[in-house]
Amino acid sequence: MDWLNAGVQGVLLGGQYALLACGLSLIFGVMRIVNLAHGVLAVLAAYLSLVLVQQGLPLWLAVVVVVPVFAALGYAMQRGLFNPALAQVRGDGAGRPGAPGAGELAPLLVSFGVAVALTSLLQEVFSADTRKIPTGDLASAGVPLGPLSVGLLPLITLVVATAVIAGVQVFLARTATGRAMRAVADDAGAAAMYGVDPKHTYAVATALAFATLALAGVFVGMSTQFSPGYGDLVLLFAFEAVIIGGLGSLWGTLLGGIVLGLAQTVGAQIDPQSGVLAGHLVFLAVLVVRPGGLLPRSVPA
Repeated sequence: MDWLNAGVQGVLLGGQYALLACGLSLIFGVMRIVNLAHGVLAVLAAYLSLVLVQQGLPLWLAVVVVVPVFAALGYAMQRGLFNPALAQVRGDGAGRPGAPGAGELAPLLVSFGVAVALTSLLQEVFSADTRKIPTGDLASAGVPLGPLSVGLLPLITLVVATAVIAGVQVFLARTATGRAMRAVADDAGAAAMYGVDPKHTYAVATALAFATLALAGVFVGMSTQFSPGYGDLVLLFAFEAVIIGGLGSLWGTLLGGIVLGLAQTVGAQIDPQSGVLAGHLVFLAVLVVRPGGLLPRSVPA
């Protein structure tokens, strides 16, 4: 029974990791960059939700406010920070080349700078004390599952993660904007020749990614204690889920999150002190055996 419970809890934990990793996977799939500020941005969303709840807003309304705010933030950051960095490396997407000697690290370094600045800002505003978004009875509510009782909040997180990933996948495949994202991911210059604005399309992709990470940040804030430095751990787990599943693959991200969650809970069942270590070992094993991940398929493909 203990092993069965560990497996169920691992799948539920994997839902949280997959939701956290969705935006990271989307940005890589469209722009081929890794956003190192992903973790601290999720924590920022948790803090913003906490402040709104403390001001008297219902939690569901706080989510309704935070998600579009982060979508707008993502669009602005892409246009103001990441697009100029990408232009240095790849050109402007309209046939003009990037600057001579520009390295592929430029967008990575920009995101690193954003992460450092935001972590310091959160430290100044909220201090290093840990916080948690109050959820009332939801925190202790359970759903009977045979001989087990499954936490309602983790179950909701898994359902939301699956729905978000499915929704983003449908958006990429069935909408004009999604097809534009796939086009600029394949060849921004060629897409520009057919009337697609790469800068705007990249910004829309980042807005969508930020919306998903904001939602993930709220769920993290509801399920665990967080602090300004917690973003590093969020980024680590999200990155491992993406790598295990396959870079840029949304369904792979869901699978990768579940595999990582299972590794941690089963590892903790063997040794309570080794749960996180077991997840890292599985991550390294996947890198050795299948460097492309379990489902190595790009989002835009």
